[in-house]
Amino acid sequence: MSKDKERHRRHLFRGLASLCVTIVFIILLIILIIYLVLRPTKPHFYLQNLHLIKISASPATNTPPTLSINLQATLSSRNPNSRIGIYYSSLDTYVTYRDEPITVPVSLPPVYEGHKDVAVWSPVLYGSGVPVDPYVANAIAQDQAAGLLLLHVKVDGRVKWKVGSWTSGHYHLFVNCPIFVSPNNGNTIQGDGLPEIVECHVEV
Repeated sequence: MSKDKERHRRHLFRGLASLCVTIVFIILLIILIIYLVLRPTKPHFYLQNLHLIKISASPATNTPPTLSINLQATLSSRNPNSRIGIYYSSLDTYVTYRDEPITVPVSLPPVYEGHKDVAVWSPVLYGSGVPVDPYVANAIAQDQAAGLLLLHVKVDGRVKWKVGSWTSGHYHLFVNCPIFVSPNNGNTIQGDGLPEIVECHVEV
C-alpha cells in the first residue's frame, strides 16, 4: 500500500513539474510572438543645435593642461513606433573631443514618449578646468586656429518599451552626435557654412 502511495506521489510530482514547464514555455512563446509582431524600432535622435558660448585652454606645457568650455545644446528624439511607447528613465549627456570627455555629465529630465511622439531637451553643457592630455590641448589650439572644431555630443542612459499596460525591463541607450563648431562665432556649420541639424547614431 505504501508503495502505491509513493508511486502516486511521484506521478503527481512529475505531472505538476510538466505542467509548470508547459506554462512557462507558453508564456515565453507569447512574449516572443508579441516581440516579433511589434518589433520595437530604436528611437531617432537629432542634434538640432549646438552653440559654443566659451572655450579656453591652458598651454599644452602646463602639467596637466586644462580646458574650460560652455555650450548650449538642443537635442530631440522621435519615437518611430506606432504601437510602442518609450520611457526614458535616465539620460546623461556630455561632450567629447578626440574621445576625451570635456564636459561634466548633465542629467536630462525623464520623459515618456508616446507613439510617434517627439521630445526636446536644451541642456547647458560645461566643463571648468577639465584636465586633458597635452596632445588634446595642442589639437584644440590647432583646430581653433583653423576655425573648425569637431565635437561629439553623447547621451548615455536607460530606456523601457511600453505596450499597453506591459512595460519591459531596462535597455541601455547610447547616442553619438558628431558636429563641427566654429570657435570664432560659436555656431555649428557644415560644408556650405549653413547651420546643421545632425542625425545621431543610436544604439539600444
